[in-house]
Amino acid sequence: MEQFKGTGVALITPFTSNGEIDLNALQRLVDYQVDNGVDYLVVLGTTGETATLDSDEKELVKSKVIEFNKGRLPLVIGIGGNNTLAIIKELKEGNLNGFSAVLSVSPYYNKPSQEGIYQHYKMIAEQSPLPVILYNVPPRTGSNVLPETVFRLAKDCKSIIGIKEAAGDFEQVLELLKNKPDDFLVISGEDKLALPLVLAGGSGVISVIGQGLPKAFSEMIRLGLKGDCQKAFSIFYGLTESIDLIFSEGNPSGIKSMLKSLKISESFVRLPLVDVSTDLQQKINTFVTDYKN
Repeated sequence: MEQFKGTGVALITPFTSNGEIDLNALQRLVDYQVDNGVDYLVVLGTTGETATLDSDEKELVKSKVIEFNKGRLPLVIGIGGNNTLAIIKELKEGNLNGFSAVLSVSPYYNKPSQEGIYQHYKMIAEQSPLPVILYNVPPRTGSNVLPETVFRLAKDCKSIIGIKEAAGDFEQVLELLKNKPDDFLVISGEDKLALPLVLAGGSGVISVIGQGLPKAFSEMIRLGLKGDCQKAFSIFYGLTESIDLIFSEGNPSGIKSMLKSLKISESFVRLPLVDVSTDLQQKINTFVTDYKN
């Protein structure tokens, strides 16, 4: 449980100009996280454009992140979707060696009831060889995993160890924190709410901006976990502009633009995503140039 406290980052999948996975950039990205204080890495999540990767590409990303990481940080693998049986098959047949937990997004598009969400995750928990972290992100999925469903799953499924919460509702976050089991992780899925969540008793964050500014962001979360509000918020206020910028035209286009400014990777994304506008790229370039880490 301790290895998932602090700052995790949802890694992008870097591409070359011809659309192939850029392994050199992926290695630079992993090293950049490790060298700047991040606590764990999340592979093949939404930010990794997993929806547009084929099965061979997913296996390549998994194997190369493991290789580049060299055991330095814990790894979490994203395995989720709206076909429960397909997820079970992937959990059973996929090679999960090198990973410490599964991050599984709630079913999207189907818009299941709370009972459907419960049964979906219960089956995943029963079949997963690794601990499971729920991922609630209603703006993307179309349905909200309510706190009572989370508590029910936490009680009934011991392999479910936490939730990445990205509903955008801080009252819901507070309800989760107030009534959760003592050893259950509540992890922010929203960069702007990460510090308030930690100060209210949360475990940390799975961040997007954290992979662009890992040193500052992970230090902010570390200070928050220690209860040092003044120092943590001084860092936070210096980061808010960057968070607004990278999400203003969608994720991961924005963070890829920042990583281009940092000369870690190019900004190429796959359709239906597109690169950020020239105006936004210039604003991100200016922020990166002016920011004092």
